[in-house]
Amino acid sequence: MIELNRICKTFRVAQRSAGMREAAKALFRRTYSEIHALQDVSFCIGDGEMVGYIGPNGAGKSSTIKVMSGILTPDSGSCVIDGCVPWRDRQAHAANIGVVFGQRSQLWWDVPVIDSFELIRDIYRVDEGLYRQSLDELTELLDLSSILRTPTRQLSLGQRMRCEIAASLIHRPRILFLDEPTIGLDAVSKLAVRDFIRRINRERGTTVILTTHDMQDIEALTERIILIGRGRILLDGTLDALKARHSTLRQITVAFTAGTPSPADRPLPAGFSLISASEDRVTVAIDTEIVSVSDAIEGLTRGVDVRDLSVAGQSTDELVVSLYEEFRI
Repeated sequence: MIELNRICKTFRVAQRSAGMREAAKALFRRTYSEIHALQDVSFCIGDGEMVGYIGPNGAGKSSTIKVMSGILTPDSGSCVIDGCVPWRDRQAHAANIGVVFGQRSQLWWDVPVIDSFELIRDIYRVDEGLYRQSLDELTELLDLSSILRTPTRQLSLGQRMRCEIAASLIHRPRILFLDEPTIGLDAVSKLAVRDFIRRINRERGTTVILTTHDMQDIEALTERIILIGRGRILLDGTLDALKARHSTLRQITVAFTAGTPSPADRPLPAGFSLISASEDRVTVAIDTEIVSVSDAIEGLTRGVDVRDLSVAGQSTDELVVSLYEEFRI
């Protein structure tokens, strides 16, 4: 069980203008600004849940993960994870968690991957039999056999990220924090990582907290999402509830013969908003609470030589953009 209650964290950042004169002045007198990374952040996550933790850059996602993993100590508030306070009970807490930061590596850069795994085994004091069992399982599931003896610096980004995930699971943690785990991965590697995360959640009951800007990861892996913006929790609910909340929006694209009148040339009635228009194609968004899809199609295609027509709901990416606009973040 993960419980955060009114967590706050503020950073003091030095500021100065460009130029040598300003740099010299800063040696004697510095100007600081305060960044409120987290403000009264509270939520609970149950055992075995997979939660998507989303928000724009600078929203406070990584700061929250660092507090929960014990890297940062908050200014105020409480955080209890399986009976441990992360920044106080660091050794006991670290034994129960795995952390993957997409922009940071826990592998030693110049040694083969297998040496890094064995060093991690010694750090966590993993029994030799359990280590071999975990290594064989992770090697097979993440397809690592051909790269275990390769130095980390010679791996591609996709290969390194698969190794990072394996390294975080060598000691079989109960909780896994994934901060941008699929950043820069190709389509094949992304699918492999997603399948693996689903499997360890299903078979081991591992609790997974996923932060990412890739909404396909969120849709493929999680049922619950927590939205953070400007350091505050703005929304906590299921992805299905979020979709239902915005299910009234539809996007209609009409392709027509170039040179004929365009639907965009006419004033759009209530419930319509123009997304894009060209000499042979127009795309509009409609609110089905105001106008039905059939009436919208009839109005758009009246007197138009239609070549093609499509109707689509909002994608997950568009859904999240709508949330950002709604909460002005």
